[in-house]
Amino acid sequence: MISLTGAGKRFGPRILFENLDWLVTPNERVGIVGGNGTGKSTLLKILGGMESLDYGQIVRARGATIGYLPQEGLQLSGRTVFAECMSVFDNLRAMEHEMEELAGKMGELDTTSEEYELVTERFHRLQNEFAHGDGYSLEAKVGIVLSGLQFPKDDWYRPTDEFSGGWQMRIALAKLLLEKPSLLLLDEPTNHLDLEARNWLEEYLNQYPYAYILISHDRYFLDVTTRRIVEIWNKKVHFYPGNYEQYLKEKAERIAQITSAYNNQQAKIEQLQSFIDRFRAQATKAKQVQSRIKEIERMDKVDPPPPEEKTIHFSFPQPKSSGRIVAEFKGVQKSYGAKFVFGNVDFTIERGEKIALVGHNGAGKSTLIKILAGAEPVTTGEYRLGHNVVFEYFAQDQYKELDPNESLLDDISAHAPLRSTTELRSLLGCFLFSEDDVYKKMGVLSGGERNRYALARLLLQPANFLLLDEPTNHLDMRAKDVLLEALQEYTGTVVFVSHDRYFLDKLATKVYEVGGGEVRIFPGNYEDYLWRTSGRTTEDNASEAPEPWVPTLADVPGLAPTPAVPNKQRLNPLKLQKLKDRQSEIEAAIAKLESEVAQHEQELANFRSVEETQRRTTAVEDNRRRIETLMAEWEEIALSIEAAEAG
Repeated sequence: MISLTGAGKRFGPRILFENLDWLVTPNERVGIVGGNGTGKSTLLKILGGMESLDYGQIVRARGATIGYLPQEGLQLSGRTVFAECMSVFDNLRAMEHEMEELAGKMGELDTTSEEYELVTERFHRLQNEFAHGDGYSLEAKVGIVLSGLQFPKDDWYRPTDEFSGGWQMRIALAKLLLEKPSLLLLDEPTNHLDLEARNWLEEYLNQYPYAYILISHDRYFLDVTTRRIVEIWNKKVHFYPGNYEQYLKEKAERIAQITSAYNNQQAKIEQLQSFIDRFRAQATKAKQVQSRIKEIERMDKVDPPPPEEKTIHFSFPQPKSSGRIVAEFKGVQKSYGAKFVFGNVDFTIERGEKIALVGHNGAGKSTLIKILAGAEPVTTGEYRLGHNVVFEYFAQDQYKELDPNESLLDDISAHAPLRSTTELRSLLGCFLFSEDDVYKKMGVLSGGERNRYALARLLLQPANFLLLDEPTNHLDMRAKDVLLEALQEYTGTVVFVSHDRYFLDKLATKVYEVGGGEVRIFPGNYEDYLWRTSGRTTEDNASEAPEPWVPTLADVPGLAPTPAVPNKQRLNPLKLQKLKDRQSEIEAAIAKLESEVAQHEQELANFRSVEETQRRTTAVEDNRRRIETLMAEWEEIALSIEAAEAG
């Protein structure tokens, strides 16, 4: 589809990449990764024709269509959301209009005339083309995509210029998905999506009939949508088969091999050179010396391993301990006038818990975290903080609290006087503030940059109860890793909202689902929450009135799931490992119970007393029931593992 040969690109005097040979095939599922500023977005723009090469050549196949989604900056206006999406099918709608006109003519013309025959022929040709393009299901297609990207139906007929930048990008993404170009180029497509929209997009891309190449800082998203990773590093482009998880493993193995080969060769050269230096002046050794000199010259030199990004581990002072109970809700209700958010909410947050708030946009996640932070009052009920609890609240618009006249380095130094400048600059570097950026005034930074800085500052002196609303927004993988590691080691209590699946799975110990006017509590991380709720929808809706029909992917020709393509969301390596770990736990538990049963039965053979016989008989029955329950769970897990590994 696209061929790059000897491709290279500069940014001023700096080379981004060079000597790139890449044949983009019609079934590509590629994720582009690399450090900040290495040229990922530039490479995507080159593929899309928005940027040119400085070296080499690019050839695009005739007839190939390319759709490009930038990170931000698109602004749509003049139409409603639904009309904007329907504009993708203007050619089919023009065809439909012409068919209507031709049908009218056919009703007026003499059926035996030559003109009638020509009109009929044109009508049937258009009708076949219209049907082949799924022209009879255009509205349903648009409805599926808008619903999947979490546009409420009330918003479908609002003008596009009423929407914020994030929602504008969702509209642009919807249009691209509906266009179905032969190559989709997506630069951070999940930046403005909530969890539900991301999950839907993952499924959509796994069923997409053509190629796509994307950039994302969401590890989970890369894992379930890509089959190949392209890494830009050290001015070179490296290709890795498999998803992001496999890329990390293979990259580590590749670097280890290169390092080993380089070190072995250097050791050999040193050995030869030592002989040369020692006996160079001796005429009797001249032949051996020349032999070793030629051996060094003939060597196919192994390049040294490329320098890796320095891994930064940041630890902050652990907070003073709070009481066991950190916060309590008793019969809490929250409403905004006539708008009911949730009611009759009871829960207790205990010290050390890390709680993820999940739910649809507008369900009340941010409202709940604002109540916990004291930024919103409860309507009725009681909210109470525990003993010695000191909270810190990070809002989505935290940047508004910063002094615009202060430089980053001066401000962060004032908040951490005991930290060295080198340490503070390293922390700022993790959050994408490098070199002279640290001297910038906060007033010249964008909202996202100031939020990044506010989060870095928060890590320096945390309270014992952190309330974090979308802390992973505007962060790359490196910054997310620093934040995740810091919060995993943090001994206080955390309540957070995030749309990053990897971050949720690694940090959460409990999930609070906000929605439907209530708050439901689930133990475990987000993956556990999905496991527990996967069959709940049917049960919850069994007694409710049927909902109006909403089209799904299976209802529209061309978008139905293909049996041959597995649902990659089932192949999440984190979940798969959890299943295997649980399977091992069950096997150990069953072995222990069977051993106890055998011991009880052996003891029952020697009568001691009625009470002892009764106790051991009851114990045997209880253990056998537990074994049956565990065996049923083991079989279910075994089937899930088998299906996942087969996929």
